[in-house]
Amino acid sequence: MKAIGYHRPLPIAEADSLIDTVIDTPTPTGRDLLVRVEAVSVNPVDVKLRGGVAPADGALRVLGFDAAGTIEAVGPEVTGFRPGDTVFYAGAIDRPGTNSEFHLVDERIVGPKPKSLGFAEAAALPLTAITAWEMLFDRLGLVRGGEAGRSLLIVGGAGGVGSMAIQLARKLTGIRVIATASRPETAAWVRGLGAHDVIDHNGSMPEQIRALGLSGVEAVFSTNATDRHFPALVEIVAPQGRIGLIDDPAPIDVRLLKRKSVSLHWELMFTRSLFQTADIAEQRALLAEVSRLVDDGTLRTTLTETLGRIDAATLRRAHALIESGTARGKIVLAGF
Repeated sequence: MKAIGYHRPLPIAEADSLIDTVIDTPTPTGRDLLVRVEAVSVNPVDVKLRGGVAPADGALRVLGFDAAGTIEAVGPEVTGFRPGDTVFYAGAIDRPGTNSEFHLVDERIVGPKPKSLGFAEAAALPLTAITAWEMLFDRLGLVRGGEAGRSLLIVGGAGGVGSMAIQLARKLTGIRVIATASRPETAAWVRGLGAHDVIDHNGSMPEQIRALGLSGVEAVFSTNATDRHFPALVEIVAPQGRIGLIDDPAPIDVRLLKRKSVSLHWELMFTRSLFQTADIAEQRALLAEVSRLVDDGTLRTTLTETLGRIDAATLRRAHALIESGTARGKIVLAGF
């Protein structure tokens, strides 16, 4: 089967940073599904791994996490799916990725593809939806149908995760959603997704929060540049509030949180699959709920651009766009 991978970390401008190859088609065992991949999206984690993590002994590593496709075959222990079902999912960080014609994935982290979306539109959603959902409801403790009178700041609102977090918080809770964006087009994007207010993370965020009539916010979701923004976030967060982050910042001084009794929460959507946690199937339930919410019109895809076919040249373009820091929403590739 066709696949795209890399042997060693290289700058994305190098032709060998991602290469086209042919590998064996895997066979599903246990609870695995064999999925014919129809579309994939590219995430910052793809870029981070390709640019900084060398495969063992120069072996080929196939990246890719988000995927939408059709089940070709199932392992003998599979109970929730059958061949022909269309699905979407975000894969596992310790297994071969989705940048291949066929892909093995544990059924417990797979959801039914929204019926109202095509494969490309669906492939934009899983990783960011899981990350945003787990952060908002599992880490920051937001309550569906609640949170009236409280405020949430989302730093990096126009990115893939921020775009889903805005929708989930606005549609499923009563919290006031404040998102950061630094350009007119990204500010318009986050407002269109439902942000009540938009502030510029390149300016003084505490001053802008006060200008909104707020002395602080109860919850902060930082998606990027946490080390640069951390002192401002400590100033912004309300006493006994919560700060959540998903990036890998340079060292931050968590002692700054003590005076306000603020808690700090990290989110990694791969934790459940990486450690095979007892609640791993929560991700299947989560994706099934996201699928339902898309089909009833509550949530929408965050796809902004379909670059072309799934091949090395197109993936290199996608990685370069992610590295530029100017991407809005999600970049998708479709078809081999």
